[in-house]
Amino acid sequence: HVQLVESGGGLVQPGGSLRLSCEASGFPFDYYAIGWIRQAPGKEREGVSCISGSDGSTYYADSVKGRFTISRDNSKNTVYLQMDSLKPEDTAVYYCQLDYYCSGYGILNPMGPWGQGTQVTVSS
Repeated sequence: HVQLVESGGGLVQPGGSLRLSCEASGFPFDYYAIGWIRQAPGKEREGVSCISGSDGSTYYADSVKGRFTISRDNSKNTVYLQMDSLKPEDTAVYYCQLDYYCSGYGILNPMGPWGQGTQVTVSS
């Protein structure tokens, strides 16, 4: 069965960096797009970034473009989200999900279970 485990979150000051990891299992990882989705307190989930399975194309929401970098290591079934120049508005629980394709920077039809995510808090 599909498993997605997010890790790497924490408390960081504005301007700091974190690297999130999404370890996946239970499906042919190479062929699927993986996206990062976040949910801030009192807000709906929003797509942050997505990386395709076919050619590794990457997509970003305007709010994170130039600050976040998504990558994947198919040998480890893992997708990473390098987050630099963090802002207080990046504070949220971050989740990863899979789909056949990226829908822009988002995941249109999440195919995996929603895990606990990893908490990112940006505060001085």
